[in-house]
Amino acid sequence: MKNAILLHGGQSTPDMYWFPSIRDFLIQKGYEVWAPELPMADKPTLKNWLPFVLRNGFFNENTILIGHSLGSALALSVLESIDVKINKAIFVAGFATVRKNMKPSDETMLKDSYDWERIKANAEEFIFINSDNDPWGCDEEQGRYLQKHLGGTFILQKGEGHFGSEQYNQPYKRFELLEKLLP
Repeated sequence: MKNAILLHGGQSTPDMYWFPSIRDFLIQKGYEVWAPELPMADKPTLKNWLPFVLRNGFFNENTILIGHSLGSALALSVLESIDVKINKAIFVAGFATVRKNMKPSDETMLKDSYDWERIKANAEEFIFINSDNDPWGCDEEQGRYLQKHLGGTFILQKGEGHFGSEQYNQPYKRFELLEKLLP
């Protein structure tokens, strides 16, 4: 069974930005899609989000895991916790370290250290998509940091901000690059 798991960021829902169009795109391609509304998204913490995803998500060799912003930080911990190698992990505006303009609540999603080898062993392919002008510092430096530890493909987008943001009036309803990267 081909399945995809879409993990939104903090202060958002799976019905915002490009999530609905990607969900529909994947369904049309024959995927079963789980795009949960993560608990307490206004005050996200790893201790609330990780058990929820591990308890309710289904992971197999055909799984595509897509995380946006805090959802990408969550995806790291998911990959560190599962016991199966998934097909693909895509990090959009991903990050793994404290960064400039970071909201204090974002730090609750980061671990002090990661088992990079375990994470690397649990996905066949990694893709990192960051923008050169992300207002919260989920930028090229963060994407390259992830790529350095996990290998895979890094894609730097010019002027794409955070790939969706209410605060910066960036609706980002369709994500054509991401569609091209999905089998």
